[in-house]
Amino acid sequence: MKSITIKGSERESVGKSATKALRNAGLVPCVLYGGNQAVHFSAEEIAFKNLVYTPNAHTVAIELGKTTYNAILQDIQVHPVSDKILHIDFFQLNESKEIMMEVPVKIVGTSPGVLLGGDLRLNQRRLKVKALPKNLPDFVEANISQLEMGNKLYVTKIETNNFKLMHPDNTVVCQVKISRAAMKAAQEAAKAAKAPAKGKKK
Repeated sequence: MKSITIKGSERESVGKSATKALRNAGLVPCVLYGGNQAVHFSAEEIAFKNLVYTPNAHTVAIELGKTTYNAILQDIQVHPVSDKILHIDFFQLNESKEIMMEVPVKIVGTSPGVLLGGDLRLNQRRLKVKALPKNLPDFVEANISQLEMGNKLYVTKIETNNFKLMHPDNTVVCQVKISRAAMKAAQEAAKAAKAPAKGKKK
């Protein structure tokens, strides 16, 4: 999985007034969990742009002086009106321990059902995976080449490579629904097929 580097500074004061001062200075207060003790730090809000405002999944290299921590974003607080980032929690990675995180779904292949006029519906845009940090995928591939009209692709049909999908077996990743146009065409074809039969009876 691709990594984004965040350069920040450790902070000693973690009270409300200190946190408010950081935000007023355009900095985001952050906490890194998962190690021997929590690490409090701050970084410029612009540094999180490629991490937060993207559909992609990334690990994070947090540089605090001469020390670098590898982590993943665990939780984020955003102002309900301004969308300004208020606080971010990170979780430190351990190369020998599996971690869970959500990664985007990437559609691959061509569906026969879609070629016939069906509508492809993506039910799950992201899937939760569990893996060692080195095996975390950038995305999960959903191959739709076998999906006929009306078919569903279940999570059990997704190929996994050194990672596990943390969803019930009946989870639908995507499906090909009959479009209104295709349904109308089918109805018209059915009527046309019946018309000659009625003509013969007369």
